[in-house]
Amino acid sequence: MGLIVYYSSRSENTHRFIAKLGLRAARIPPSGADAFHIREPFVLVVPTYSGDGGKGAVPKQVIRFLNDAENRGHIRGVIAAGNSNFGETYGLAGDVISQKCQVPYLYRFELLGTEADVANVKHGMELFWTREQL
Repeated sequence: MGLIVYYSSRSENTHRFIAKLGLRAARIPPSGADAFHIREPFVLVVPTYSGDGGKGAVPKQVIRFLNDAENRGHIRGVIAAGNSNFGETYGLAGDVISQKCQVPYLYRFELLGTEADVANVKHGMELFWTREQL
């Protein structure tokens, strides 16, 4: 199965979700993201910041990471965390990254995710990486 690359803020919500998955993962560092390199295909898991009308939804560290052409060249899909209280901007970081990187938006979950979210993502990743290898 492929790699999950993720960013988690100080709240650690995304980190806790990734830990529940038990899959191979690499965390984008809070500082020095522009020096963090991935040299294999990955699915990105990213939290959504509320921002102003959606502006600023993607964490700056993720933007710096994806500004590296090699990193961006290995992204195969995106999963976003969010808060449904944000309304229309719930999970918006996934929409932004999907459009800019031309990859599928695979899933969105709220805050820490539920056990159903964990099961859905685990199963979805297995199917996704199986199809990706065909």
